[in-house]
Amino acid sequence: MIGYITVGTNNIEKAVSFFDELFSVVGVECLWKTDGMAAWGKSREEPAICVARPFDKQQASVGNGVMVALKMASKEQVDCLHAKALELGASNEGDVGPRGTGGFYGGYFRDLDGNKFSAYIPSTSLSS
Repeated sequence: MIGYITVGTNNIEKAVSFFDELFSVVGVECLWKTDGMAAWGKSREEPAICVARPFDKQQASVGNGVMVALKMASKEQVDCLHAKALELGASNEGDVGPRGTGGFYGGYFRDLDGNKFSAYIPSTSLSS
């Protein structure tokens, strides 16, 4: 059902650099890029994450309670993506680890513009 999710940025060049490096650790590349927007995903047929300058030319701001959850294939990918985000200057919003009682495993961070992300694997993906 989800085609793509867009988060705002006030510095498209820094945001593109951040997401290029971040997503490279899990084998995801930029699908396309313009002067004001870029998208990353596994293919044009699957959901994508986009970053864009706001259409109304106002400052990008963070939605309170809004978060983009990035589904990973393994605990190792969750660990790697979260660590890479912090290395690139993201802020930690929750260390990587198990959550709740159902086996959910994830970590949380905010990108350079303050947008909140989660890298996770659902309990059905756990192999150990």
